[in-house]
Amino acid sequence: MSAGGCGRRLGLATAAALLLAAFSLGCGSGAAKEAAAAPKLPPANPQAVNDMMRGIDAAERPDGAPQAIEHFQAALKADDKLWEARYDLGIVLARTGALEAAERELTLAAELAPNAEDVVLALGEVRRRAGNPEGAAEVLTAFIEKHPDALVARTALVTALRESGKVDEALAQAREVLVRRAGDPNALSELALAYVDREELDVAELLSQEALKAESKSAVAERTAGLVALERGDDAVAFQHFLRATELDPADTTARLNMGTVLLEAGVYDKASEHFRAVLEASPDDVDAAIGLAAALRGLGSREKPEPWNEAEELLKDVLQKQPRNLAATHNLGVLYYDSLKRPEQALPLLQRFVEDAPKGHPRYPEVLKLLQAKKP
Repeated sequence: MSAGGCGRRLGLATAAALLLAAFSLGCGSGAAKEAAAAPKLPPANPQAVNDMMRGIDAAERPDGAPQAIEHFQAALKADDKLWEARYDLGIVLARTGALEAAERELTLAAELAPNAEDVVLALGEVRRRAGNPEGAAEVLTAFIEKHPDALVARTALVTALRESGKVDEALAQAREVLVRRAGDPNALSELALAYVDREELDVAELLSQEALKAESKSAVAERTAGLVALERGDDAVAFQHFLRATELDPADTTARLNMGTVLLEAGVYDKASEHFRAVLEASPDDVDAAIGLAAALRGLGSREKPEPWNEAEELLKDVLQKQPRNLAATHNLGVLYYDSLKRPEQALPLLQRFVEDAPKGHPRYPEVLKLLQAKKP
């Protein structure tokens, strides 16, 4: 069995940026301006605002997340209606991988500021990252029903619908964006990815080219062009698009993940692992990156140097603790135990679970089934 098994990710073309609210008295952030029509809240407690500003300062430091969380919690203890502090707390919690807690805070922030587009975007993104695109689509749909011209939220809805398997609905929403803002590169990119899901690659390629024409320095458009090239099997072209995407936006974790996947499939395990680690550094809860890194480490290990295998084992066990039925992690850990660590007693139950859960059309299904049949007495 190969050291592969990390799937290519059709990444979010217009992810909600998880950024702190730039709040100040009398001059709110974009989120605060959107919330102007929300139910009237009492004036903010000055001490709460002070604590929140200290939290924002701490969050800007590379190691400042724990202090930021403490400051935001102190702000909310002083004023539990300060929705900007809840929003910021949710963002920082999401950055640390505490998605359940982040969703709770962002849900409360959305109740306090129901017209704040930034808040619903962040809430939708957290739900997506937690593997709940249907929940993301639900909150985004409710928001754009009240705010039909909220084009960033509508474009994020396209992604959530696409990831929920509702491709026709995603196409309709992308077209709505383009009616309101012709030539929007983000909407064109999302439309291209929807056509990739429909396996209409000629249309997808045409749309991705239009996105690049609309904005030649768009990381989103470059990443989409790379994803279309991947689907066509042109890994070299895809890699160049992903590379340009990361140059334009160093925080583009989806482009990095797909670069890692291309290198992994080419057997360049050391370089692949660097990209997967970069994704995990930016987003510690990224399951795809953890599985990709584990696959790369499996290729780097040996009987004489088992440390990469041991790290891969811990990564995959951690994924399965969070997502017990994750097919890629189940397969990779089973193969790691069977081929590398030579522990068939641990491998076979995992591989058996894989054939029970995986569709028969899964590319790994035949080889795993053949192995299990060979092991039957």
